[in-house]
Amino acid sequence: MTREGTAPAHPGPFPGPSGTPHPPGPPGPPHRPHPLRIPVTPTATYRLQLQPRFPFAAAERAVPHLAELGVSHLHLSPVLTAVPGSTHGYDLTDHSTVREELGGERGLRALSATARAHGLGLVLDIVPNHMAVPDDLRLNRPLWELLREGPASPWAHWFDIDWAAGGGRVLLPVLGEPLHDALPRMRVEGDTLRYGELVFPLRPGTEHLPLPELCAAQHYRPAWWRLGRTELNYRRFFTISGLIGVRVEDPAVFTATHHKVLQLLHEGVADGLRVDHPDGLADPGGYLLRLHEASGGRWTVVEKILADGETLPPSWPVAGTTGYDALRHLDGLFTDPAGHARLSEGFRAYTGARPDRGGEWASTLRRCARHVVVHDLAAETERLTRAAVRACAASPALALRDLAPWTLRTALREMLVRLPVYRPYTAHGRAPDAGDAALLDRAAEGARGAFRVPAEAAAVDAVRELALGSVAGGPDAAEFPARFAQLSSALRAKSQEDAAFYRHVPLLSACEVGAEPGRPAVPPEEFHAYCAHTQRAWPTGGTALSTHDTKRSGDARAALAVLSECPRLWTGLLREADADPDPGGTGEATAEEAVAHAPDPHVAWTYWQTAFALGAHPPPPERLVPALLKAVREAGLRTTWTESDPAYERAVTRFAEAAARGPGARALAALAADLAPYVRANVLGAALLHLTMPGVPDLYQDTDRVYRALVDPDNRSPATLGGSDSGPASGPGSVPDTDADKARLTAAALRLRARHPELFGETGWYEPVCARGTAAGHCVAFVRSGAVLTAVTRLSLRLARSGGWGDARLILPPGTWYDQLPPGTGVSGRALTGEVPLARLFEAAPVALLARTEPPAGTQPPAAS
Repeated sequence: MTREGTAPAHPGPFPGPSGTPHPPGPPGPPHRPHPLRIPVTPTATYRLQLQPRFPFAAAERAVPHLAELGVSHLHLSPVLTAVPGSTHGYDLTDHSTVREELGGERGLRALSATARAHGLGLVLDIVPNHMAVPDDLRLNRPLWELLREGPASPWAHWFDIDWAAGGGRVLLPVLGEPLHDALPRMRVEGDTLRYGELVFPLRPGTEHLPLPELCAAQHYRPAWWRLGRTELNYRRFFTISGLIGVRVEDPAVFTATHHKVLQLLHEGVADGLRVDHPDGLADPGGYLLRLHEASGGRWTVVEKILADGETLPPSWPVAGTTGYDALRHLDGLFTDPAGHARLSEGFRAYTGARPDRGGEWASTLRRCARHVVVHDLAAETERLTRAAVRACAASPALALRDLAPWTLRTALREMLVRLPVYRPYTAHGRAPDAGDAALLDRAAEGARGAFRVPAEAAAVDAVRELALGSVAGGPDAAEFPARFAQLSSALRAKSQEDAAFYRHVPLLSACEVGAEPGRPAVPPEEFHAYCAHTQRAWPTGGTALSTHDTKRSGDARAALAVLSECPRLWTGLLREADADPDPGGTGEATAEEAVAHAPDPHVAWTYWQTAFALGAHPPPPERLVPALLKAVREAGLRTTWTESDPAYERAVTRFAEAAARGPGARALAALAADLAPYVRANVLGAALLHLTMPGVPDLYQDTDRVYRALVDPDNRSPATLGGSDSGPASGPGSVPDTDADKARLTAAALRLRARHPELFGETGWYEPVCARGTAAGHCVAFVRSGAVLTAVTRLSLRLARSGGWGDARLILPPGTWYDQLPPGTGVSGRALTGEVPLARLFEAAPVALLARTEPPAGTQPPAAS
């Protein structure tokens, strides 16, 4: 159901939800329908990161503000029971209960009731792929019982475990030291084994054995955490051994793990779903079909990260993705391709990075993938190799039986590192999609070059056929396509998002989830093509600029994108930051003036761009140090999470602390002040495009104002929702005028969507609007359903340097158009018709949101191109 329109402010008809005339009027509070009239499809969602410091009660207090803002649904991070103290909730321990730390089911139902009273629904974030391996294993009852009873346990089918590889035992890599060193600190208490904060179950009848024999007698093997990389025999989430894979493809497991969520949907407590990491599942399409049927077809989006040119499988019964594909196109629109190329040259010259160690994107990504597949994911690669060996040995095809294990291992690695997407969607005995088959063909073609003896390259063809599901070879062949795809997904995430994105950093805004750092710029025609396709294929899918997983918030990336327009200014800043105020060694420089030299140029480049992204002056070390340490550990060039270099990390910390007081910080503040108007243009432009382009916009908490945050944990602080002067949303460095303008713009656009959802939903349409003149390429404009027009300025610094708008003008569609933005933010309420000079349109602000008061007779959507 949809909201009604509000009272008119301008004369003239305007199409309403039921076809009756409703003029757009000035922005104001949206009409609040009866509490039960929640739109089936959201008009906009607002993401709240629930945690003990921001429980259901805090979210409930925020409801009036968010309803006034104009969203239709609250988007909640996971609400089911998780590890105590978790700040994110993705480490679930119990699918059957709502998390008491957040207020329990009573608190969730109270939040839902308050939301409904204000016309808001709830979208729940669900986690089907994995559960936590908590320190106190009693918190995860299915896992506890499995570990206590072993493979014969009624719970054994819940988890994805290779029992044979562990000799009938599950490796638990949770000890802080090798087992023989840990034994003196272990103790038996009743039916439990304890080691520090860790609590393990005991196999019945083993309680009285001596500790060495007792440990050997369990259905699990407590082990030093470092053994997990090579010896682990359960599927995990990426490389996190503390998250064990759940076999949700089993109907009984699906039913048990989804009962509570489905109950909340069917009882009207919640209205829609966000599915976390479907690519980790054995059969994402089958899972989503089962979920669709069980939920009654509720609005559902999936956290699927699409590679450049990849499309969401059309057979998936979902509204669309969570919006990382939209994020890439929005960011790319404000990135100057020529300037990015010069930044890349400057990065290579400044850092001396070799092509495969950050200098070139494709080479860096391939090197990272090779490292991850043999190092971080060694256990998973070996499990898949064993499956390939057994499947080939059991195959009736004689040619497969003579393949050596090393050739299959090599073929696997070489094919996996060449896949340009997260995973193929293939299954045993089912004809592959043409696109997936082509991806595997191309990967196989490249992989054959790894073999000097052509006959041994036959292993590549075997792996390709296994991945396509075309080999008859017993259970291993049947499971191979899914396991290959699951490993491919983990490899892509770890090698790209958590490694290459931190090595190849000419422009940090291009190193974002879903982005393409090798080709970050998106020309207007490509943006329009993407929007037109989205409107046709996935009109109610999600769009996003910031999420709990983005490495930098949308506004931080909008600021960084300006650097692609002024690469010389950026390299000049670095020279100034590196300058020594006391080159003669006279000792006359003060401690504040003394230069803090970075441990290496890569760190310096990353630090100064991160500080610029944050927009706080001087750069606050308490926020910069964690982000910089995470960056160098993920990059893995000098230190890592598991093989750390403490001396190097101390040097990084000292640099980040001292740089805030040095000449570089003062130069950075001056540069930020000079670029502030262009940052403002990007912030407001990206926000307005996000709120009016095809799809359902998801606003991350506090992003209705200027929100310049870094990677977690910086971006997971409790929401302030306009009620605090602390935190990323309004902390040091935010620009008051831009902050207020963004808040007004966001409210105006959201309220317009709420009043007229039919203009933006699946029955609406999208049409680009052309600008003319020398500077026309700096304007991006489109019309939604013939009634709402969005226009924004792109590459505004380049525009200013070239002399401004000049004779450029926008050709408005027929009718009279009125500004929908508040005074001072738009074009001051003037009626516009015909050709409008862009200098006039953008006189007060770099963006415009217009609504037409007279739809032409017989208005129809434009013909498909």
